[in-house]
Amino acid sequence: MTTNHHYDTVAFDVRENAAMLFFARTTDSGDIDDYLLLMRAVGDDFDDSVYLEINEQQAAGHDPISEVQLNGNMLTLRLREPVKELAGITELVLTFADTAENKASLEAGAFRVLGDKLTGGNA
Repeated sequence: MTTNHHYDTVAFDVRENAAMLFFARTTDSGDIDDYLLLMRAVGDDFDDSVYLEINEQQAAGHDPISEVQLNGNMLTLRLREPVKELAGITELVLTFADTAENKASLEAGAFRVLGDKLTGGNA
């Protein structure tokens, strides 16, 4: 099962032991209406796994993503197996607003967060 999400904001951040790509759809007042977080745990105490969370629902286990394709402002995430916490999806298609800020965040974060998962597409 595939699900699609469209976001107006993409942000990249690095913390002490994680690199994160954050996608958000915001309301006119600036509140977050929908979000997706991709996080790669980094450091000696972590196994470089990628974690996935959508609107406070985290995919069970670690490293649920098998591969990722990037085509322009569309990112397709293929999951290792259906994720029951996320309504049994096996594929996520993310589109995001085609802005300079979003492109810069994705460019800065895509390889840091998803590097070994990227299998095809073009930016």
